[in-house]
Order: sequence, then structure tokens, then C-alpha cells
Amino acid sequence: MRFFLVFLLFAFPARAQTELQQEIHRIATDAHGKVSVACSLPHSTFNCDLDPHAHPPMQSVFKLPLAITALHIVEQDRFPLDQPVRFFLGDRILPYTYSPLQDKYPEADVDVPLQELLRLSTSLSDNVAADIVLHLVGGPSAVNSYIASLGVTGFHLQDYEHTLQRDPAAQYRNWFEPAGAVQLLHLISDQSPLTPQHTQLLLKWMQETPHGSRQIKGDLPPRTIVMHKTGSSDLVGEVTPATNDIGLITLPGGRRLAIAIFVTDSTAGDAARNSVIARIAKAAYDEALLVKD
Repeated sequence: MRFFLVFLLFAFPARAQTELQQEIHRIATDAHGKVSVACSLPHSTFNCDLDPHAHPPMQSVFKLPLAITALHIVEQDRFPLDQPVRFFLGDRILPYTYSPLQDKYPEADVDVPLQELLRLSTSLSDNVAADIVLHLVGGPSAVNSYIASLGVTGFHLQDYEHTLQRDPAAQYRNWFEPAGAVQLLHLISDQSPLTPQHTQLLLKWMQETPHGSRQIKGDLPPRTIVMHKTGSSDLVGEVTPATNDIGLITLPGGRRLAIAIFVTDSTAGDAARNSVIARIAKAAYDEALLVKD
């Protein structure tokens, strides 16, 4: 009887991995850290999951849920997209943070249209612009509440960029499960809670980002349309806490593969971390091409 039970355990594993998952696991070892992945392809059981319910620090990936929340509030007629928003002196993040807005207006004290703040935050990952928008929508709790109201699980935002820039440990309490990130991407792509006009504007910002060209997009065929949001941290000692990219990959024929890849606490270099993300995305893309619509 004991032999028979052991045979069943090996012959019929409870969670058998697909060949794609096995390949992704092999690629992930090159990150010398933790890698978590999730995917979704419409009308299929496509699966590239690797620890999809992990809680990786999301860094600037939060700016996508932030933009969705802000656009929803615009649609509630609380304020228009062209509303001028004051960039105050106290909004600056000093001595330095990545912010084209702050670089352009180092003394602040100017009005900036909300739409431009959203573009800077979503497309260029502007930290100061993101904080201004986050204040405007009601802070992290407002974003958490709206994203949860969409049925998206596994998202937790607690801090502003001001805090994240000053305290490296704070990033670990701001996380996004890969499965939840894919839920959100799938929603935007196929059942957007936003108007068609605002959905297209958001996807345009995601497509136009200059960041992450060596990540999800890195190994894909030229001219493949990718709409994505990156998020990365600075080096802390010899460890990089976060190198992330989530996005929608447009397949030939128009279907979109939603994918979220988070590399956490890696001791590998920039090129190796980016390569892990690019190779995982390419493996998922190649497998998705074989799935019939």
C-alpha cells in the first residue's frame, strides 16, 4: 500500500509544471535572487506562473494603478484632465530623484496640467509628478480602494515616492503580486473600467515609455507593440531589491499577452537582470504564438 501511494504522488503530481514554466524557472536562476512571474492570454489556460502570489517590491510599477485611479476620478467629474495643478516648492524630492518635471522647474512654483503630470508619471516614471498626482487623488489608501473595487487582488501601496527615496526598506511594504498585476493588465486590455478615450490614452503612455527597452521588449521581434510599466530600485549594498516590468505584448493577429515579471533581491548585474526579464518574456511570447485563438 505504501509503495502504491508513493507511485501516485510521483505519477500524478498535484501541481505539474508546464514545459514553459520549467524553462522560466531555469532562466530565473540567472537572476541570483527571487523571480516571480504571471501571465494571461485571453480565451486560454496559458500558464507561465512562477511564484505568482509573491509580494515583490513594485517600485514605479505603482504608477500604473495610480494613473488608472486618477483617470477614474476624472471620469467622476471631480476635475478635468486639463486642470492646472500646482507644483509647490515642498513637492520637490531633494537632493535628487528621477524627475523630468523637477529638472525642468528646479524652483517649482508652477502650474502643470493634470494630463501632463499623468503622462510624466506613467510614461517617463517621474517621481515628483507621481507624488503630486497621488496627493491629488487622496493618497495610497484611495488607490488601494479603487484597485480593490475592480476585483484586482494582491496590490498594496503604502508610501509616497518621498518616503521611498529616503528609506530603502520602505519599498518592501509596497508590493504587487504578479497574479494581481496580470489581472489589472487583462482588465485594461479587455474590459477596461475607463472610457475608450481614456483607455487609449493610458495605453499610448504605456507604449511610449523610453524605459525598459532591454526588459520585456528586449528579445521580442522588432516592431512588436508592447505597452508596459517598469519599476526599479537603486543598488543597496551588493543587492538590487527590485527590477520589474509588467505589460501587454501584442501578438500577430491582435491578441494581447499580459505578463508581469519581478526580479527581487538580486546580486546579478544590470545586464543579467534585464536579460532574465527579456528571456522570460520571449519564452512566453513564443509559447503564446502556438495557442490558437
